[in-house]
Amino acid sequence: MTTPGQRELQDTIWNGAIPLEIRLSPAECRVYDQADSYYIQYPRLSYLPFLLPRLRAFFASSLINPELPAHEGWFSFENVPLKWHYPLGLLYDLFAGASPSQAPGSAARQKEEEEASSSSNGQDTTSLPWQLNLHFTEWPDEQLVRLDADGKVMHDAFINSVKEADFLRNGTAKGIMSLSKDDSTQLWTAVEDHNLAAFTPVSQKLLYAQGAPLRHIPLKIYLPSSPTASEPTSGHLRVVQSLITPAIAAGSREPQTLGTALHALLPALFPSRRTPILAKPVLHGGVVPMAAPVEELLKSAAYLDGWLHLGLVMMG
Repeated sequence: MTTPGQRELQDTIWNGAIPLEIRLSPAECRVYDQADSYYIQYPRLSYLPFLLPRLRAFFASSLINPELPAHEGWFSFENVPLKWHYPLGLLYDLFAGASPSQAPGSAARQKEEEEASSSSNGQDTTSLPWQLNLHFTEWPDEQLVRLDADGKVMHDAFINSVKEADFLRNGTAKGIMSLSKDDSTQLWTAVEDHNLAAFTPVSQKLLYAQGAPLRHIPLKIYLPSSPTASEPTSGHLRVVQSLITPAIAAGSREPQTLGTALHALLPALFPSRRTPILAKPVLHGGVVPMAAPVEELLKSAAYLDGWLHLGLVMMG
């Protein structure tokens, strides 16, 4: 079903990780800002709430209120609450301010690091690790849905996203709805454990359900946007999605490329179908070629929920 090239790309994406430095919010710390930071190399595809139990244990002795449960934890970056249902890699690409060539895991980044290493006498010239703040109080209800102690809220949000992607691909959600209980459990456990060997068999059943051709591509595009009355803080995003077909037109053999899709959805930002002029599309920390067929992108580079989550970096 997948080519060797696709498998190699999938492995590379699966192994992508971002070094994090997680700090307890000074307002909740017994010693203000003197608590030790928590460092971890965390998978790009995974979700921050999976870290909450171990973070709660790590910071327990520093919390002003040590009775606070792990599921009340939430993360922020530069005072912007981070949406817990976004994968870490997407959050980093959207909020960390790194240009695509600086994004962890990209070939350009590796080249820059090698050049920097040879010219900086071993001094760190990068902005990593990514520094996040951890909070256990003052949950931002207007921006984040509250989690629960059993993890059901997070599980349901993920499964609902998988269902939506399944419906767009096949015109029905029978793929995910017809999974056996064992397969459904295996899928979620593989996401929690970041286990590729367990994840792949179930995801392949969904992507190639009944051997039917793809009807639409599950694609979300994230644009930086001005603050609004409901979200007055910085870091506001506009999410764009529409029905994107694998081919340019019905009955056509010409594949839909990322460039043709972006031109159709956002012609003001992408006046050219072939060349990025005003903005660059970023996926998993790297700039995506405009000529890339969207169907091949989906098969090789979808996130765990079956979506292509595409960030935009403005040029100039």
